[in-house]
Amino acid sequence: MALPIEDYALIGDRGTAALVGKDGSIDWLCLPRFDSPACFAALLGTEENGRWLLAPADEVLATSRRYVDGTACLETTFTTADGEVVLLDVMPVGDGRADVVRRLTCTRGTVRIRHDWVVRADYGLVRPWVSREQAHGQEVVVAVAGPDKFVLRGPHLPHGHHGHHSHELDLSAGDEVSFSTTWVRSWRDVPEPLAIDERIDATTDRQRAWSARAPRDVPHADLVQRSLLTLLLMTHAETGGIVAAPTTSLPEDFGGERNWDYRFCWLRDAALTLESLLGSGYDGEAFEWRNWLLRAVAGDPADLQIMYTIDGGRQLPEREVPHLPGYANSRPVRIGNGAVCQRQNDVLGEVMIALELARDAGLEETHNSWALQRALVDELADHWDRPDNGLWEIRGPQRHFTHSRVMVWVAFDRAVKAVEKHGLDGPVDRWRDLRDRVREEILDKGFDDERGTFTQHYDTTAVDASLLTIPLVGFLPGDDPRVLGTIDAVVADLDVGGLLLRYRTETGVDGIAGDEHPFLACSFWLVSALAMAGRREEALELMDRLCGLANDVGLLSEEYDVTHGRMAGNFPQAFSHLALVQAALALR
Repeated sequence: MALPIEDYALIGDRGTAALVGKDGSIDWLCLPRFDSPACFAALLGTEENGRWLLAPADEVLATSRRYVDGTACLETTFTTADGEVVLLDVMPVGDGRADVVRRLTCTRGTVRIRHDWVVRADYGLVRPWVSREQAHGQEVVVAVAGPDKFVLRGPHLPHGHHGHHSHELDLSAGDEVSFSTTWVRSWRDVPEPLAIDERIDATTDRQRAWSARAPRDVPHADLVQRSLLTLLLMTHAETGGIVAAPTTSLPEDFGGERNWDYRFCWLRDAALTLESLLGSGYDGEAFEWRNWLLRAVAGDPADLQIMYTIDGGRQLPEREVPHLPGYANSRPVRIGNGAVCQRQNDVLGEVMIALELARDAGLEETHNSWALQRALVDELADHWDRPDNGLWEIRGPQRHFTHSRVMVWVAFDRAVKAVEKHGLDGPVDRWRDLRDRVREEILDKGFDDERGTFTQHYDTTAVDASLLTIPLVGFLPGDDPRVLGTIDAVVADLDVGGLLLRYRTETGVDGIAGDEHPFLACSFWLVSALAMAGRREEALELMDRLCGLANDVGLLSEEYDVTHGRMAGNFPQAFSHLALVQAALALR
């Protein structure tokens, strides 16, 4: 059975990422890309679905772990009755290879180590053909299945038995052993071994240099730095695509059906990530992401999707994987995401905010980049009054969601500013007129005068945590009475144990069975909204509470189960980490 979600840590090479448990087991890894089929899928099943364990064979008395300062290199220290051993987990970056390196160092006494390498293809379904071979002057274990080849290297290779490769070895103080798993296309030769010391040093140097630029004049600066580095790990180095999470189907409702695949590039999430990076001084990333955007959405503006694959592909149909029982028996496990076909009117607004910030940071528009934005805004201008599925990807009937309407206003507003502030060309009179019309509509239909709050959509009196973004995007000042009333109504209606739900699922608005837990990004939005409202002490108190929910290595999931004190949803979640950064910047 998989560990609690908070007991995992992330390592990655900006091409893919792995989840490493406190028990020394890699229970999730997709090679060579975030959205490739998993070769270690025990996270959503059992060890028979693939895992890679390196840990003491005897009882562990204590476990501690940390990231090597300023890096994504994970150290786990195991203490037994007879000694202590440190496990270093690294995914080296830099040359296009897909490798996982695991190094064990005995620091005290003698520790017997258990090594269990269970590799599977196609999300734990296919047991590969495994053999021992000689390659580049050393013995290796090679597993082949269809297009995939996995190569295990090390000084003490495990032996095969019923689809498992297992071995035990003793390490005494001063002993050090390194193992690596490498992915390559099955028709390729076994690649040369890594120069492990050099690659670890190069990886730590590069990551330290990047994370050293993180702002220090913010609350919880160390956690902000960790969040920014986590967002970097979820940005594909070659394409510039930013995934929402490296996992699929970690449940929002344990034992329920609210299980989604987040290993894709949502325009909204990517734009918000870019906003966090730009706000933290990482200007160079804007160019990389804008190029990804131009490639992904190229074509007819009417064909704009809300999400794409890492390389900008448009096909990510949703299907179920029946052979996996799911995390905590939460079925179904889903691959792909059916929300790709939804209409979400807020997306362009988020994109236009990010691109406006990039312009402010000095990124010059090219002919193509501004032409694309004009075309997208003009397409919105022709269809701005349509209902949509909203940012929460409601699978019930489309509505006029107030947040979506506000983001339509934002899209026109940032287009107007591009002309007025940056001298770009466009039909500014039309955009300005539409901006004013949308604003009037929102204030007329999206605000409940009786309660003094904005509402989730035009046909309800219920609220939604997304309304907290109204001051954050500049629709109204943070101390406007309508904003203050909305903050109070959201807290009154959506607070669960001091954290905020996205909305009340019992209204049936989302068309999905079951319930869910507080959504962490919403509570970080509340921090930002309180700060803008001048309620700084409340904001700082909530910020402290939220940052205290991060696990021992500073990672956050999508949601938090306050009743049982555990994380829920896909992990780590870009939305949670980017909202943390934005909240810290609001409190600067």
